[in-house]
Amino acid sequence: MTEDEIDWVPLKISAIEYPKGDFIGKFLALISLSHIGIFAGFVTLITFRRDLHTITLFIGVLLNELICMTLKYIIAEPRPYIRNNDQLYSEYGMPSSHATMMFYLSTYMFYFMFIRTNYVKVDFITHLWKILITTMFFVWAIMMAISRVYLKYHSIEQVVCGAIVGIIFGTVWFVVTQFFLTPLYPAIVSWRISEFLLIRDTTLIPNILWFEYTSARLEDRTRRYKCGSRKSQ
Repeated sequence: MTEDEIDWVPLKISAIEYPKGDFIGKFLALISLSHIGIFAGFVTLITFRRDLHTITLFIGVLLNELICMTLKYIIAEPRPYIRNNDQLYSEYGMPSSHATMMFYLSTYMFYFMFIRTNYVKVDFITHLWKILITTMFFVWAIMMAISRVYLKYHSIEQVVCGAIVGIIFGTVWFVVTQFFLTPLYPAIVSWRISEFLLIRDTTLIPNILWFEYTSARLEDRTRRYKCGSRKSQ
């Protein structure tokens, strides 16, 4: 085959469309694209933190997506609007995978904030932060669902179905993580492969940011003291 006979195609990742000149549509298109940032955030967190619970939560995202795609091809309900570039997406829209993922994350974070960390005694400000974070996730999920309907990628029924699937799977995956997987974490982190990959379990640490901050300060002081002792000699 010669170079002139090669059929070149673009790398298609995402191409969310919105009505030209519609600023609300443009904003909702950006909301619709935010799921890509979620995947990038998970990859970043897993790469640099190596926390088992984060890894488990991301596995839930992947399983949630698999369930959604399976349901799409079983139900086989087409999208409400046919576009010229629909080859970028699956031809079916029931349920909405965007809505499913966001409501899965929102539901899981609700349980995480008010059940998983409930063993820690918190003050009023911390409780407000929990409410704020949980509310932010659900508002984000609702905005995602609205964007999919407004931009005609899904019908109202498809995003509602996606939300229901996400809430159900978020509940199920939290129960599996809390009662079946978390008790296995201490054994998993002791595996040789886990030690090699620096995988850790921070389940019993109530405030991981404060813990890492104080640990870093203590290590810094210790090393400065050792360096000072060597110089004085």
